[in-house]
Amino acid sequence: MKRGMVAIALLLTGGLVSACSGGSTGSDDKAAETAGFRAEGLPIVEQPLTLKFSGVKAPLAPDFNSMTLVKQWQRDTNVTIEWQNLPETVYKEKKNLLLASGDLPDAFYNTGFTDSDIATYGANGTLVPLENLIDKYAPNLKKVFEKRPEIKAAVTASDGHIYTLPASEELGIGTVPFFWSLNKTWLAKLGLSMPTTIDEYHRVLQAFKTGDPNGNGKADEIPLSFIGGWWCADAGDLFAALSGMPDNPDHRIVRDDKVIHTASQPQYRDAIATLHQWYTEGLIDAESFTQTDTQYLAKGKSKDEVLGSFVWWETEEVVGAARTRDYTLMGPLEGPSGRLVGRANGGDYARDAFAITRVNKHPEATMRWVDRLYDPVMSAQVAWGPIGEGLQKNSAGVLVSMPDKAGESAGERKQRIAPGGPRVILKEDFKNVVAPEPRAAQRQSDLERIYLPYAEKQSYPLVFFTQEELQRIGEINTELKALVDERRAGWIVRGGVEKDWDGYLQQLKGAGLDEYVDIYQKAYDRYRGTK
Repeated sequence: MKRGMVAIALLLTGGLVSACSGGSTGSDDKAAETAGFRAEGLPIVEQPLTLKFSGVKAPLAPDFNSMTLVKQWQRDTNVTIEWQNLPETVYKEKKNLLLASGDLPDAFYNTGFTDSDIATYGANGTLVPLENLIDKYAPNLKKVFEKRPEIKAAVTASDGHIYTLPASEELGIGTVPFFWSLNKTWLAKLGLSMPTTIDEYHRVLQAFKTGDPNGNGKADEIPLSFIGGWWCADAGDLFAALSGMPDNPDHRIVRDDKVIHTASQPQYRDAIATLHQWYTEGLIDAESFTQTDTQYLAKGKSKDEVLGSFVWWETEEVVGAARTRDYTLMGPLEGPSGRLVGRANGGDYARDAFAITRVNKHPEATMRWVDRLYDPVMSAQVAWGPIGEGLQKNSAGVLVSMPDKAGESAGERKQRIAPGGPRVILKEDFKNVVAPEPRAAQRQSDLERIYLPYAEKQSYPLVFFTQEELQRIGEINTELKALVDERRAGWIVRGGVEKDWDGYLQQLKGAGLDEYVDIYQKAYDRYRGTK
């Protein structure tokens, strides 16, 4: 999940803006003719063509050219790719150097672009507008846009151009990011029932703290652990149960089409006051605001079982396969405003899958090449690996995941055989083309059964901001988010929210909160007009 926008890195130059506004694609007719470009059918070019791509790859991914699927693409299209794809930590610095220096690849694959990157380098001509190329050479992507106008809206910049292409697996499994796991073995040992209200949960945590449910004679039980501000491990839905308003790492929700900054609302203040009480009772992990994800995941696998309840995407990842049977998912807790959980901002769509640069002499061939990845069967293979390695057909002709090999998890296999990147698997494709991974199917079932009936009706979508808006967001959010997150942790640990509240609101106002919310509201209103 993105935690804020970075400031604009480059100044615009008038000439480049004019070139971009004219819809130039950088096409070289002579180059296309020399390569023997074909507007339809395969191969895409009669003469072998080599293009240079740069971007992010998964940590365990090999050289892309060694992947079976990538070899198939080369055979089918007569286009060879020189891959310069790097792990994310290395690529981030490389990407900035490439963009700033002008030593560009022909395209970026798994671009890793921020919204600021897209706005800046689209406006100055580094990235070429793609809408005309899509219209002429991307029938698969056009079908996606026709079926899901919201995907087209998500990749259409505020100037009306499309500079990057989408990626989506339309399962909705990230709709509610915070899954609460509760130790049912401890409940049984202490003679307790599954809590359904916030008061019952409080009493369960107290029992976990004092009842020695792990039986080792030590007061080492951690009734509740989470990672403050982490996209899938925050306690934001506890705020919903306590006060009727969920929180999230963005501190931003939408109700009745109005953008709300949660951390300036009285419900937020009241929830924090209660959480401080819980903290003083020893019910909240003292490391909840300092631990890393690595430390958090290790905590669940300690020699003695110590976690009573925790927040994470998947139970097994925290406590391991053997202990998973000790835990169950806890549903939304009833509080003063009923049962409620928040929705994640952003949705199922990403807009940074692919981009073509101004140095590309074969944009038509490049667009045809990438459009093949938006065929539903090919998109499935981009996501989970080729048929015969990651996928196989069942008796109904639907692609399903192949069994895991000994010593290799589904996630590890996926990294090694699937390049990821440009793809769209729509909701209907998961019925007719490819079945969800078993883990994803289970999460989808859990969402529909436990959480979605109580979810907020709206969330903040994946919108595009103008360059001016991005710059102001970057300037304001640096101070605003640091202030909110520091106070949130400090108040829960040390108390004082009631005493400090009025002064805190003045600090938020001084940091630019009103302008910040107004920018998000205007961008939201624009998005609603283009959907």
